Amino acid sequence: MSKKQKHIFNTNDISDDEMYKLLIGSVIPRPIAWVSSKSKDGILNLAPFSFFTVASRNPPTLLISIGPGVNERIGSIKDTLTNIREVKEYIINMVPEQLGEAMYRSSASVEPEKNEFELAGVTAQMGNVLNVPAVLEAPISIELMLDQIIPVGGDSLVLGKVKCIQIDKAIYAGNYKIAIDKWKPLASLAGDFAGLMPSFSYGQKDT
Repeated sequence: MSKKQKHIFNTNDISDDEMYKLLIGSVIPRPIAWVSSKSKDGILNLAPFSFFTVASRNPPTLLISIGPGVNERIGSIKDTLTNIREVKEYIINMVPEQLGEAMYRSSASVEPEKNEFELAGVTAQMGNVLNVPAVLEAPISIELMLDQIIPVGGDSLVLGKVKCIQIDKAIYAGNYKIAIDKWKPLASLAGDFAGLMPSFSYGQKDT
Protein backbone atom coordinates (compact mmCIF):
# COMPACT_ATOMS: atom_id res chain seq x y z
CA MET A 1 0.00 0.00 0.00
CA SER A 2 1.38 3.40 -0.95
CA LYS A 3 2.00 5.89 1.82
CA LYS A 4 0.19 9.20 1.66
CA GLN A 5 2.60 12.11 1.32
CA LYS A 6 2.47 14.61 4.18
CA HIS A 7 4.41 17.64 5.32
CA ILE A 8 6.15 16.89 8.62
CA PHE A 9 6.76 19.65 11.18
CA ASN A 10 8.75 18.74 14.27
CA THR A 11 8.51 21.18 17.16
CA ASN A 12 12.29 21.56 17.44
CA ASP A 13 12.60 22.49 13.75
CA ILE A 14 10.22 25.45 13.57
CA SER A 15 9.61 28.66 15.50
CA ASP A 16 6.95 29.18 18.17
CA ASP A 17 4.98 31.45 15.81
CA GLU A 18 5.08 28.85 13.04
CA MET A 19 3.82 26.13 15.38
CA TYR A 20 1.09 28.47 16.64
CA LYS A 21 -0.14 28.98 13.06
CA LEU A 22 -0.27 25.23 12.51
CA LEU A 23 -2.19 24.69 15.76
CA ILE A 24 -4.87 27.34 15.23
CA GLY A 25 -5.43 26.05 11.71
CA SER A 26 -5.73 22.47 12.94
CA VAL A 27 -7.68 22.68 16.21
CA ILE A 28 -10.92 24.09 14.79
CA PRO A 29 -13.58 25.23 15.21
CA ARG A 30 -12.99 26.76 18.64
CA PRO A 31 -15.65 28.42 20.80
CA ILE A 32 -15.05 32.01 21.82
CA ALA A 33 -15.03 32.96 25.50
CA TRP A 34 -15.93 36.65 25.63
CA VAL A 35 -14.62 37.30 29.12
CA SER A 36 -15.92 40.21 31.15
CA SER A 37 -14.17 41.18 34.36
CA LYS A 38 -13.56 44.08 36.69
CA SER A 39 -10.35 45.39 38.19
CA LYS A 40 -9.91 45.87 41.93
CA ASP A 41 -10.38 49.60 41.22
CA GLY A 42 -13.70 48.99 39.46
CA ILE A 43 -12.54 49.38 35.83
CA LEU A 44 -14.54 47.16 33.48
CA ASN A 45 -12.83 44.90 30.96
CA LEU A 46 -14.06 42.78 28.06
CA ALA A 47 -11.89 40.55 25.85
CA PRO A 48 -12.27 37.41 23.68
CA PHE A 49 -10.26 34.19 24.01
CA SER A 50 -10.54 31.15 21.73
CA PHE A 51 -8.47 28.69 23.77
CA PHE A 52 -11.57 27.72 25.74
CA THR A 53 -13.42 24.57 26.79
CA VAL A 54 -15.25 22.68 29.56
CA ALA A 55 -12.69 21.27 32.00
CA SER A 56 -14.98 19.33 34.36
CA ARG A 57 -18.65 18.47 34.67
CA ASN A 58 -18.52 17.96 38.46
CA PRO A 59 -17.79 20.43 39.80
CA PRO A 60 -18.82 22.36 36.68
CA THR A 61 -15.60 24.05 35.61
CA LEU A 62 -14.56 25.99 32.52
CA LEU A 63 -11.02 26.51 31.23
CA ILE A 64 -9.54 29.40 29.29
CA SER A 65 -5.91 29.82 28.30
CA ILE A 66 -4.59 33.38 28.46
CA GLY A 67 -1.31 34.28 26.80
CA PRO A 68 0.80 37.43 27.16
CA GLY A 69 -0.12 40.71 25.51
CA VAL A 70 0.41 41.25 21.79
CA ASN A 71 0.82 44.14 19.35
CA GLU A 72 1.17 47.44 21.24
CA ARG A 73 1.27 45.59 24.58
CA ILE A 74 3.48 42.68 23.54
CA GLY A 75 4.81 40.64 26.44
CA SER A 76 2.64 42.34 29.07
CA ILE A 77 0.17 40.59 31.39
CA LYS A 78 -3.33 40.88 29.96
CA ASP A 79 -5.85 42.88 31.98
CA THR A 80 -8.25 39.93 32.02
CA LEU A 81 -5.71 37.73 33.79
CA THR A 82 -4.83 40.46 36.29
CA ASN A 83 -8.49 41.09 37.07
CA ILE A 84 -9.32 37.40 37.53
CA ARG A 85 -6.28 36.86 39.75
CA GLU A 86 -7.10 39.86 41.97
CA VAL A 87 -10.91 39.87 42.06
CA LYS A 88 -11.50 36.08 41.70
CA GLU A 89 -14.72 36.61 39.73
CA TYR A 90 -15.45 36.82 36.01
CA ILE A 91 -18.10 36.02 33.42
CA ILE A 92 -17.78 34.16 30.12
CA ASN A 93 -20.26 35.48 27.58
CA MET A 94 -21.00 33.33 24.53
CA VAL A 95 -20.73 35.03 21.14
CA PRO A 96 -23.48 34.68 18.51
CA GLU A 97 -22.87 35.58 14.87
CA GLN A 98 -24.71 38.89 15.26
CA LEU A 99 -22.25 40.08 17.94
CA GLY A 100 -19.15 39.06 15.98
CA GLU A 101 -18.10 42.58 15.02
CA ALA A 102 -18.60 43.84 18.56
CA MET A 103 -16.51 40.96 19.91
CA TYR A 104 -13.77 41.71 17.38
CA ARG A 105 -13.67 45.40 18.36
CA SER A 106 -13.14 44.41 21.99
CA SER A 107 -10.01 42.42 21.03
CA ALA A 108 -8.01 45.60 20.38
CA SER A 109 -4.86 46.12 22.47
CA VAL A 110 -5.75 49.21 24.51
CA GLU A 111 -4.72 50.78 27.80
CA PRO A 112 -6.04 49.20 31.04
CA GLU A 113 -8.16 52.32 31.67
CA LYS A 114 -10.11 51.81 28.43
CA ASN A 115 -13.61 50.37 28.83
CA GLU A 116 -13.99 47.66 26.15
CA PHE A 117 -17.75 47.52 26.71
CA GLU A 118 -17.90 51.02 25.27
CA LEU A 119 -15.39 50.12 22.55
CA ALA A 120 -17.53 47.15 21.52
CA GLY A 121 -20.80 49.08 21.79
CA VAL A 122 -22.44 46.60 24.18
CA THR A 123 -24.16 46.98 27.53
CA ALA A 124 -22.60 46.04 30.87
CA GLN A 125 -25.01 44.51 33.36
CA MET A 126 -23.90 43.18 36.72
CA GLY A 127 -24.08 39.43 37.19
CA ASN A 128 -26.86 37.59 38.94
CA VAL A 129 -24.70 36.26 41.80
CA LEU A 130 -21.33 37.95 41.16
CA ASN A 131 -20.39 41.60 41.30
CA VAL A 132 -18.83 41.65 37.82
CA PRO A 133 -20.45 42.67 34.53
CA ALA A 134 -22.03 40.47 31.89
CA VAL A 135 -22.73 41.46 28.29
CA LEU A 136 -26.47 42.15 28.33
CA GLU A 137 -26.80 41.37 24.62
CA ALA A 138 -25.09 37.96 24.87
CA PRO A 139 -27.52 35.00 24.67
CA ILE A 140 -25.63 33.09 27.38
CA SER A 141 -23.49 34.42 30.23
CA ILE A 142 -21.71 32.04 32.61
CA GLU A 143 -20.67 33.42 36.00
CA LEU A 144 -17.51 31.93 37.47
CA MET A 145 -15.39 32.02 40.59
CA LEU A 146 -11.67 31.44 40.15
CA ASP A 147 -10.56 27.96 41.15
CA GLN A 148 -6.91 28.01 40.13
CA ILE A 149 -4.42 29.43 37.64
CA ILE A 150 -1.90 26.99 36.22
CA PRO A 151 1.17 28.32 34.37
CA VAL A 152 1.95 26.42 31.17
CA GLY A 153 5.00 27.85 29.45
CA GLY A 154 4.27 31.51 28.82
CA ASP A 155 0.50 31.03 29.07
CA SER A 156 -1.88 30.68 32.02
CA LEU A 157 -4.65 28.10 32.26
CA VAL A 158 -7.51 29.66 34.19
CA LEU A 159 -9.96 27.24 35.80
CA GLY A 160 -13.21 28.70 37.05
CA LYS A 161 -16.11 27.04 38.85
CA VAL A 162 -19.55 27.82 37.42
CA LYS A 163 -21.80 29.62 39.90
CA CYS A 164 -24.66 30.67 37.64
CA ILE A 165 -25.70 30.56 33.98
CA GLN A 166 -27.89 33.25 32.44
CA ILE A 167 -29.79 32.11 29.31
CA ASP A 168 -32.09 34.22 27.16
CA LYS A 169 -35.66 32.92 27.29
CA ALA A 170 -35.78 33.03 23.47
CA ILE A 171 -33.15 30.28 23.17
CA TYR A 172 -34.11 28.07 26.12
CA ALA A 173 -35.75 24.87 24.83
CA GLY A 174 -36.86 23.51 28.21
CA ASN A 175 -35.59 20.48 30.14
CA TYR A 176 -32.20 22.26 30.58
CA LYS A 177 -31.57 22.26 26.84
CA ILE A 178 -30.57 25.20 24.65
CA ALA A 179 -31.83 25.75 21.10
CA ILE A 180 -28.43 26.25 19.52
CA ASP A 181 -29.89 27.04 16.10
CA LYS A 182 -31.69 30.04 17.61
CA TRP A 183 -28.55 31.77 18.84
CA LYS A 184 -26.13 30.75 16.08
CA PRO A 185 -22.76 30.51 17.87
CA LEU A 186 -19.70 32.03 16.25
CA ALA A 187 -16.54 29.91 16.00
CA SER A 188 -12.90 30.96 15.78
CA LEU A 189 -10.71 29.54 13.01
CA ALA A 190 -7.15 30.52 11.97
CA GLY A 191 -7.63 34.28 12.11
CA ASP A 192 -11.10 34.01 10.55
CA PHE A 193 -14.52 33.12 11.92
CA ALA A 194 -17.36 30.80 10.91
CA GLY A 195 -20.93 29.94 11.76
CA LEU A 196 -21.87 26.39 12.77
CA MET A 197 -25.36 26.05 11.31
CA PRO A 198 -27.09 23.95 10.14
CA SER A 199 -26.25 21.22 12.63
CA PHE A 200 -26.76 17.47 12.22
CA SER A 201 -26.42 14.33 14.33
CA TYR A 202 -25.35 10.70 14.08
CA GLY A 203 -27.61 8.11 15.67
CA GLN A 204 -30.01 8.88 18.51
CA LYS A 205 -29.60 12.14 20.36
CA ASP A 206 -29.36 12.35 24.13
CA THR A 207 -32.61 13.23 25.88
